[in-house]
Amino acid sequence: MKTLTVALGERSYPIFIGQGLLANPELVRPHVRAKQVCIVTNETIAPLYLAQTRALFSGFDITEVILPDGEQYKTLDVLNQIFDQLLAKRCDRRVTLVALGGGVIGDMTGFAAACYQRGVPFIQIPTTLLSQVDSSVGGKTGVNHALGKNMIGAFYQPQCVLIDIDTLKTLEDRQLSAGLAEVVKYGLINDLPFFEWLEDKAEALYQRDPSALIEAVAHCCQNKADVVAADEQESGVRALLNLGHTFGHAIETGLGYGECLHGEAVAIGMCLAAEMSAKHGWISAAEVQRVRRLLVRMHLPTTIPADISCEQMQNLMKVDKKVMDGQIRLVLMQKFGQSVLTSDYDSALLQDTLNTGYTEAA
Repeated sequence: MKTLTVALGERSYPIFIGQGLLANPELVRPHVRAKQVCIVTNETIAPLYLAQTRALFSGFDITEVILPDGEQYKTLDVLNQIFDQLLAKRCDRRVTLVALGGGVIGDMTGFAAACYQRGVPFIQIPTTLLSQVDSSVGGKTGVNHALGKNMIGAFYQPQCVLIDIDTLKTLEDRQLSAGLAEVVKYGLINDLPFFEWLEDKAEALYQRDPSALIEAVAHCCQNKADVVAADEQESGVRALLNLGHTFGHAIETGLGYGECLHGEAVAIGMCLAAEMSAKHGWISAAEVQRVRRLLVRMHLPTTIPADISCEQMQNLMKVDKKVMDGQIRLVLMQKFGQSVLTSDYDSALLQDTLNTGYTEAA
């Protein structure tokens, strides 16, 4: 098992990474403040891991909330189901919420914890690769709106994160690939040696080799923990973690939440960011192809879906948390393996990138 720490002073918390951790109650029980525990999961995960998770908290007063599965259910209306159950069970302000599932469950449970009685503790138990390497760490919580993804939420840190990579054995291939997109992101932000390691380990990761997965998850979590410790509320360097996301969120919103998985949209977005960086002369065409090749090896899409128009993409990119004074700010690559958040780009090249982003020749 690997143990990392997100260093936030009095709010610091551990990340536990390994195999068989769902059978290890001593890791999470010290982070429960009182008798009440509310486990939030979804219809897909409940039959697989709810019983094991209940056993982690044996002896506690356990409440369960089982939500529908899918990005399309990451809404304020569905969020209310958590509050309904907390209130119906008369949960007090010392109740600990437990997020058992992927990024949607983690984001919604964390947001519910931030809001219920103005803040109660919560624990993250992520069961998808995407949530393990990214969304479970760092305290970003929230829900989607019809006009924009993750536009309603709060920064709210968990008490601990328990990552049992054995849960990836039941993850469908498409979801695994979606998680690998976020893994690649870390290499392109500011870690070229990690990108090169991924080029060597792509097939091992897709085949779910445990040692490769533990190494990748731990590396990503350490990178994320370092960034969060330096910039918890995304006023600076943390924004770099959004490489590909401004393009990707527009694709997700435009197609309808759930049609294109978050990681799939981010993969396309990273290709667009790479292409736009090349059009500015910051990276080479060969380096753009390196990004594409690695993503293809991980069974990810690399072009904009035909069902969303270039005009839609432009309009939806304007509804993004990084927009400032009406200006779209993008995470682009100053050089290969080193990214920057900037509004200093040629808008004509953004238009050209979108226009040509529907084909592999882009």
